[in-house]
Amino acid sequence: MPNTKEIKNRIKSVRDTQKITNAMYLISSTKLRRAKAELDKTRPYFKYLQVEIKRIFRTAPDIDSRYFYPPEGSDSLSGAYGCLVITSDKGLAGAYNHNVLKMVEETLKTHPDTRLFVVGEYGRQYFMRKHIPIEETFLYPAQNPTMQRAREICSKLLERYDQGELDKIFVMYTDMKNSLTPEATATRLLPFHRNQFFPENEGAEHKAFEFTPSVEVVLEHVIQSYVTGYIYSALVDSFCSEQNSRMIAMNSAGQNADKILAGLSLQYNRVRQSAITQEITEIASGARAQRVDLDGV
Repeated sequence: MPNTKEIKNRIKSVRDTQKITNAMYLISSTKLRRAKAELDKTRPYFKYLQVEIKRIFRTAPDIDSRYFYPPEGSDSLSGAYGCLVITSDKGLAGAYNHNVLKMVEETLKTHPDTRLFVVGEYGRQYFMRKHIPIEETFLYPAQNPTMQRAREICSKLLERYDQGELDKIFVMYTDMKNSLTPEATATRLLPFHRNQFFPENEGAEHKAFEFTPSVEVVLEHVIQSYVTGYIYSALVDSFCSEQNSRMIAMNSAGQNADKILAGLSLQYNRVRQSAITQEITEIASGARAQRVDLDGV
């Protein structure tokens, strides 16, 4: 059985660890509030872009674009997939990274020719350990998403797509559905389904628009902005989910530390009481022995 000094050292170690987990919880909660504010700012952006794309389809419903699935009867898309994988730069966030990486591995089993574009040091290190080839790594801090970085990622992905190297592009990240159940999500970025942007009321009359220099050029620029905005939203959403998962993990760690401290305190009191009882017994035995010697004299 450990002595009181060993137990006290163990209690001190657990309390020091608990201070760290509490500090990480507070830091993550602050980052989460800021990230949520940024996420809320991106929501209207998508809504207005979708409105503009719908407006283009109202004016030119038969427009042909490489960013949309080919019409029915055409050859199906069966080329290589491109997958943008968003992870964090570090762990200590529960199953946040593992859920996304598990989804990527399942995709690789189904489509072995999938090319990975990775954001986050955790994902990069994971694929390197597994000897899974990475097409490109974006060496940006996952905890600091910006629109400029989203544009750079979008530019790299669209360059491969426009050159015909990729037939489909997916983004795999953790979606902040709510504060209790963030979940790993796989979303197809390109190509789009036409009915995704068709207006709900096809029979309604709409004003005609003129497009300069052409409707195809306008649609191309709008689609690029839409993909950039979606990537930015995915980066911010992933960052929110990371902080939320880390808060949950640190809170669980703090609760476990409380349980360990309660057990160690009980053990310490028992060992200390046992030591006191032992000392009292030894003193009483010594006093009894002295009385016996004096009586014998």
